[in-house]
Amino acid sequence: MTDARRRHDPRVRWFASDNYAGAHPEILEAVALANGGHQPAYGEDVYTEALGDVFRRHFGDDAEVWPVFNGTGANVVALRAMTSPWEAVVCAYSSHLNTDEGGAPEQSGGIKLRMVTTPDGKLTPELIDQEAWGFGDEHRAQPRVVSISQSTELGSLYTPEEIAAVTAHAHGLGMVVHLDGSRLANAAAALDVPLRALTTDAGVDVLSFGGTKSGLMFGEAVVVLNRDAARGMIYLRKSSMQLASKMRFVSAQFEALLAGDLWLRNARRANAMAALLAETVRAIPGVTVTRPVQANAVFAMLPRAVADRVRKRFRFYTWDEATGEVRWMTSFDTTESDIEAFAAAITEEMATG
Repeated sequence: MTDARRRHDPRVRWFASDNYAGAHPEILEAVALANGGHQPAYGEDVYTEALGDVFRRHFGDDAEVWPVFNGTGANVVALRAMTSPWEAVVCAYSSHLNTDEGGAPEQSGGIKLRMVTTPDGKLTPELIDQEAWGFGDEHRAQPRVVSISQSTELGSLYTPEEIAAVTAHAHGLGMVVHLDGSRLANAAAALDVPLRALTTDAGVDVLSFGGTKSGLMFGEAVVVLNRDAARGMIYLRKSSMQLASKMRFVSAQFEALLAGDLWLRNARRANAMAALLAETVRAIPGVTVTRPVQANAVFAMLPRAVADRVRKRFRFYTWDEATGEVRWMTSFDTTESDIEAFAAAITEEMATG
């Protein structure tokens, strides 16, 4: 029997974003278990208290976790804590900070972004030096933070050694390093390394850890690995409107994600489906996969008219309006049959010209 309250078809899956996916059943179960009765608000509950131990198992004994509502909030709160009003953040031009935060770092955080063009979305010591200069010059916003994304908006991955090179260079300049880890789980799964290998062990100071893309209903987290690099988190989270009153429901989700291997299972599934999607569409004449598929993103080129018609059946985004390059994202609930149906739709529309 169909529930009249349901306003969508749960069988439909698209390829626009891993944020389109619903919540994993184990996450919903954790929220239900945290419900009922009263618990202190604003993070003084037993679930948030237990969450600290969970994150320390993944990121080391010095890790502090600060649950927040969303990824933009996580990035803005983290960077506000890492900068003074006269300081700047060096990031890739293609980074989420620059392309998809709606100006939040500048508007809400008052943070100057200094963007560097990269071939693959990744910063290197040499690329950082393009903007990390002018120290002591009162006319120039002082470079303070290097922010990298793992995985990047272009679907590429930093190896642990590449991150370590970035952090060593930044620290040598007197700067600190922020990692936007909205898809950190996908990166760790793809590289077959623990989460700390890409963060704590590589010298990252502060990271934003993604939850919703990994199967949470809502919630992200700021993880402080170097307390000297982030000041006033307890105040900035509140003043940035990221302090949840019923925080137990955010913390319970993260505990369900990280206490066992749910984060890894979900990431491996999403990554495997991206690899399958790329392999499948490569066989369609007229479709070109444009970038290496390293996590759960597939970039491709196909005729614009075809893309527009397919988009009416399966939602996805054009990544580059100038070239027509599109991006297809897979998630923890993507299935082989979803990919077969999507590929069939592309094949049908290609046949119509």
